[in-house]
Amino acid sequence: MSGQSALRDESELNSGRVATADTSKTADVRFEHVTKRFGDANAVDDLNLEVRAGEFFSLLGPSGCGKTTSLRMLGGFEEPTAGRIFIGGQDVTDLAPYRRNVNTVFQSYALFPHLDVFENVAFGLRRQHVAKVEVKRRVGEMLEMVDLPNFERRQPSQLSGGQQQRVALARALVNQPRLLLLDEPMSALDAKLRRQMQVELKRIQSQVGITFIYVTHDQEEAMTMSDRLAVMWHGKIEGMGSPKDVYDNPTSEFVATFLGASNLLSGEIVRTEGGMVSVATSGGVEIRVPTSRVPDLNSSAVKVGVRPEKIDLAPEGSSPTAGCNSLRGRVRVSTFTGVGNQYIVETESGVEVTVYAQNLGSQFAPRSGDNVVLMWPEEHTFTVRPLGEKTEINELEGD
Repeated sequence: MSGQSALRDESELNSGRVATADTSKTADVRFEHVTKRFGDANAVDDLNLEVRAGEFFSLLGPSGCGKTTSLRMLGGFEEPTAGRIFIGGQDVTDLAPYRRNVNTVFQSYALFPHLDVFENVAFGLRRQHVAKVEVKRRVGEMLEMVDLPNFERRQPSQLSGGQQQRVALARALVNQPRLLLLDEPMSALDAKLRRQMQVELKRIQSQVGITFIYVTHDQEEAMTMSDRLAVMWHGKIEGMGSPKDVYDNPTSEFVATFLGASNLLSGEIVRTEGGMVSVATSGGVEIRVPTSRVPDLNSSAVKVGVRPEKIDLAPEGSSPTAGCNSLRGRVRVSTFTGVGNQYIVETESGVEVTVYAQNLGSQFAPRSGDNVVLMWPEEHTFTVRPLGEKTEINELEGD
């Protein structure tokens, strides 16, 4: 029997605790106006959030943004100052952690050093007085799922960081929770192993089919694994949606700069016509932006942006292509990165723009000191509200 079927056997007998494809659009977790204060400081500020059953959802943001506090309130380790928390439609705000059918994987993995791998994974089952033959079967299936067969008698000290993480996952999943919470579990791994584990963790989540809520400050982790993500800052959600939607359509200057790199120019909306908005930048150049990519048409002051990989470089004197925005400047820094080139271009107004060019071997490759023309399609341009300005955050939806 596969690990997936093992996890679902009991769920089918108990009103579907583990989400299936048929319930993938159902809210599995809901925060309603949740606030958490520590003294006079709001760690989480009036949080409203829904996580769908069976999805991989990430809370992304810098240290102190409220993401871990939100996770701890969901797990029952912190009590909200205000608001309600629901899991599967049940109000769990005042329930103890052990009554929530939720398991957590922490940064430290918290494996028992005196127990071997088998007994670490079996710990929760033994506390529930599960029959020995059932314990053996379910632990074996979990170790197969996390790609650790024949590791049963190894001690935690004999495992690598990645292997310890897999054991922690197996131990958390073997009890068939409705919800798995992960609090930056890859922070102690090196970069190469972290990338490998991103793929493995998403594979495991897809196989077991339950809701994962993942907390991280690492943009690559959140982008790689998440079905949806929420970018948090100062206890609030600044942007939410699929990784592609949040990346392509940032709602604020903070989201644009935290999730990937963005070139942002200060400007003012001067007119709207034909489904396009014209923004006059501080350097005197007008940039055209699709109306659909302007979150607030009532605000004249905006930051107009474009991602570095969307920009093409052309030699000095080149004419802009129809339907493209353009700027002129001089290359200050040219860096070869292996997969491509990174350029820092100082525009005529003195603003520095970063450009990523793929290493295809045939495109124009200027050197430091060269004058260039920067061009990018108008549809790849966006505007965001400047830092300090607030607007209501609605979830971004793809086409």
